[in-house]
Amino acid sequence: QVQLVESGGGLVQAGGSLRVSCAASGRTFSSSPMGWFRRAPGKEREFVAAIQWSGYPTYYADSVKGRFAISRDNAKNTVYLQMNGLKPEDTSVYYCAASSRALVGALVTQRERYDFWGQGTQVTVSS
Repeated sequence: QVQLVESGGGLVQAGGSLRVSCAASGRTFSSSPMGWFRRAPGKEREFVAAIQWSGYPTYYADSVKGRFAISRDNAKNTVYLQMNGLKPEDTSVYYCAASSRALVGALVTQRERYDFWGQGTQVTVSS
């Protein structure tokens, strides 16, 4: 089993920055990606970003490309999501996810491909 714990969410003004972190414990899967998803009130959980075990390549939803950056520190079993230029529409609960399988390409954007999820951290962007 894998346990994922997110942290770093909060309230920020539009245009501001936040970094959320995801600490993994338990079994880890090399050659597997980790991802960030988010769910806004009344909406489905959507893909935000993902990163392969090696740190490359990275994948982003069009809505966050150029503003968000995903990275990982395998020595600390931690994945980060740096969010810059935040907009009110980025307000969501952000979830970290881990896969037990090797995923490539568009598969990393599909939430059903991930086996383990964190409890989520709230990010609120005020206008």
